[in-house]
Amino acid sequence: MQEINLLTIITFLPLVGAFFILLARSINKENSESNSKYIALWTSLTTFLISLLLIYGFNSSVTDFQFYERIEIAGGIMTYQMGIDGISILFVILTTFLTPIIIISSWDSIKYRIEQYMIAFLVLETLMIGTFSALDIILFYLFFESVLIPMFIIIGVWGGEKRVYSAFKFFLYTLLGSVLMLAAVISIITITGTTEMPIIYNTLDLKDQSIQYWLWLAFFASFAIKLPMWPVHTWLPDAHVEAPTAGSVILAAILLKMGGYGFLRFSLPLFPEACLFFSDFVFWLSIIGIIYTSLVAFVQDDMKKLIAYSSVAHMGFVTLGIFTFTVNGIQGGIFQMLSHGLVSAALFLSVGIIYDRMHTREIKDYGGVVTVMPKFAACFMIFTLANVGLPGTSSFVGEFLSIVAVFSVSKLFAFLAATGVILSVVYALWLYRNVIFGKIVNDSVKALKDLSIREKLVLFPIAFLVILFGLYPMPILDIISASSNHLSEIYNSESLSSLK
Repeated sequence: MQEINLLTIITFLPLVGAFFILLARSINKENSESNSKYIALWTSLTTFLISLLLIYGFNSSVTDFQFYERIEIAGGIMTYQMGIDGISILFVILTTFLTPIIIISSWDSIKYRIEQYMIAFLVLETLMIGTFSALDIILFYLFFESVLIPMFIIIGVWGGEKRVYSAFKFFLYTLLGSVLMLAAVISIITITGTTEMPIIYNTLDLKDQSIQYWLWLAFFASFAIKLPMWPVHTWLPDAHVEAPTAGSVILAAILLKMGGYGFLRFSLPLFPEACLFFSDFVFWLSIIGIIYTSLVAFVQDDMKKLIAYSSVAHMGFVTLGIFTFTVNGIQGGIFQMLSHGLVSAALFLSVGIIYDRMHTREIKDYGGVVTVMPKFAACFMIFTLANVGLPGTSSFVGEFLSIVAVFSVSKLFAFLAATGVILSVVYALWLYRNVIFGKIVNDSVKALKDLSIREKLVLFPIAFLVILFGLYPMPILDIISASSNHLSEIYNSESLSSLK
């Protein structure tokens, strides 16, 4: 499987689908909208099925990059270098799994420029997979930054009333942080004389600690905004509210995870002394983010905005876990990102389903939905309970591992993080009670119809995985175990122990 360049096929197959949409439009303009939907769906489904071969051929007992590909380009200035390890493989699978789901969810909700819409998401899928697979630092930066373009278009063209403002705010925020990262990337290439990340891991020796601290801060600026962390999170609620449902799904489920992935791929292995030096700083930002955004979520009137602030709070557990530098913490951070990718996607899809019927996201306009949409209420209950970390759901595993790891470092931070779990129960159950239970006070609610077959195809697979990985998390933990141990071992060396 490695000989047939499997990663390249998975990465660029969506682009082939985008090309066929353009080709189909030039051949038959009358049916181009319908054809574009089917081409996008079958392309994304094929990409997902092929990506499952990665799991089949992956050796979880080694830390080396697998499915490795390398080609020199630009006269040897950089390389086309791809590979995955226990950290990146699951994010690739998550991306390929969610893409056909969001295309199905958009089947009837998008009314104009359908071909361009499908092309934008297929291009976005290629760029997201490339970000998680690139092993050349310039190639990674190109994929990482190029993601902004289709997402900017998706928000700006198919978003709500303030879509242009939100699209530019999203673009400028993330671009600002990435400019700083570019300066750090250039510095690393200058120091090591190479763009190849496997070589950089082995040769980067920053004897001058002040340089390491500045490089860490440059990468941190980009990844903290992308995650996002408090206080650079303010672009996210606006982007979520104005983006179409599928845009909110991919933003919360995948794009936010690029920040956490960046910490694991660059910050921890390249700048260990700086990570230790700034760990308390990251802890405090994470704790403030968890508590503050949870309180802000509770006072929201818009369902999308409430879930958006919830996402910021849950990402705080990710950074808490990662920066404990323990096996449990790193595994908890990765597991939380994967779980949040499923749960947040499902919550935004659920909001989109009732928004398509009612054309409002205001919580006060609902109530008593369970009487007319019992299947929807059951699915929404699963995702709500998963969002609060109920045992038996996937979110519990990630949050539990992260809090246990934080407890081993600081009981104060663990206590404060646990209060975030309590606050999430408050605002999540408040949302569920006001939307699903109570009396029907809005006549429009009485006319609602329960989940269609298409909507069941969207929600049921996610609900199944949320429960499956909550009850049996070992398949994920086994895959990430070797890479997590390898990262943690960096911080157990004698030279670093003296700095703790």
